[in-house]
This record gives sequence, structure tokens and C-alpha cells, in this order.
Amino acid sequence: MDQPLAPVKPTPGRPSLPQRAALQRGLLLALWALVLLRSSADGRLDLLLRAAFHPLVALAGLLLLALALVQLRLGLIDAAAAAERASRRQGLVLLVTAALTMAVVAVPPAPSFADLAAQRPGDDTAQEDLSFVLPPAQRSLTDWVRLLRSQPDPDLFAGDPVRISGFVLPMAGGPPQIARLLVRCCLADAAPVGLPVRWPGPPPPPDQWLRLEGRMAVTSGADGRQLVVLPSRIERIARPARPLEP
Repeated sequence: MDQPLAPVKPTPGRPSLPQRAALQRGLLLALWALVLLRSSADGRLDLLLRAAFHPLVALAGLLLLALALVQLRLGLIDAAAAAERASRRQGLVLLVTAALTMAVVAVPPAPSFADLAAQRPGDDTAQEDLSFVLPPAQRSLTDWVRLLRSQPDPDLFAGDPVRISGFVLPMAGGPPQIARLLVRCCLADAAPVGLPVRWPGPPPPPDQWLRLEGRMAVTSGADGRQLVVLPSRIERIARPARPLEP
């Protein structure tokens, strides 16, 4: 009659398999906590998420850090915390996850807003009357877009001064526009809004951030009469710290 195999005793001074698994989980949780906390501190969240949700990311980082400390404690103190069920596959998954996490920490995000906008549907915000309208020179690009939806008659704004900034968004079958991305939460629900521009020379490259100063003018085309920006000054600028608009 076969005798049952005696359980393998861990080598003295060497962590058991459950302990090593707990240490690995703790390390990975600590790395992801570092990703979230560092992203909250260095401003990279401004490229991905509306500011209203930044505290949630920091809170998630703190919770992951607490879980990491619990796992590390199990790996260092409690030798009987789990059953003897560690495998090479689990070790490989943990190693790959650790490498990806460290890559996220080391390489900050650099999204192309023009490429993203080309893959997203246009903003479908309802056209409704605005309760307050800024003077022309103080309107941002999104202020202009919302105003034109509320008052679509282009003659009302012909000759108004314009001072706006945004990125260059290529348009199929026409010159590129100056655009912004509107978000309700993050880049996953981003929707592009833009204004047509009559460029004085060759159009600038896609994704280039510009500040335009000039005036509004009415033009006629295949889509009827519409307002376009006639820039008298075009300045290249760095991508804003907070490029997403609510």
C-alpha cells in the first residue's frame, strides 16, 4: 500500500513558497502604488484625467500601498499564511507585471491629441442658450464653439477679435482646424471640438500647439456660410500643463 508523501519542509532561513508569493504580491502592489502616487504628484494626470478625479487616484495609490504592506508582512512574518501553491507561471506573470509597472513609472505619457481626436466622435453636447457670454477677446476656443452652437448666425460675430490656443487637427477634405479635447472624465470619453482657420501659408503640422490672434470672418463654401479664424499672429507654444477641458 502506497504511503502518503510527507510534506516538504521549508529550508531553514529560506522563505517558503507562500511567503515568497506574498512578498512578490507585496512588491507588485507597492510598484503600482508608486505609479499612482507619483502620477498624482508630478502632474502627468493632467494629460489623462480631469482634475476633479485626481484625488481618487491618490486615494487608490494609498490603498494599494496599505495592501502592499500587509502582503509584505505576511511574507516576512507569517510562515503559514497560505498553502504550498506557487508555480513558475505565477512567477513569470509577476515578473512581466513588474516590468510593465516599472516602465509606466519611468516613461511619462505623451499622447498625440490629433491622433486621438481623429479616432473619436465629435462633441455631441446639446445646443442650448448660454446664460453668460464673455467678451470676444476673453473667449477660449471652447467658449467660441459653444457660443456658435447657441447663436449659429455667423454675421453676429464677423470682425470680433480672437485670442485662442489649441492643437492642429487635420480634417478630411479640408485644411486643418485649431482644436481642443473636451472630457467628462478622462481620455476614454474625449471629444474634439475645433474652429476652421484660414491659414496664411502652408498649414502647420498635426498635433502642433499654437496660440492664434486675429479676428473672425465669414466665408462661403460647400457647407454654406460659416465663421473662420483669420489669424494675424500665430505663435508656437508648448503643450499646456492641463490640455483637457471640461
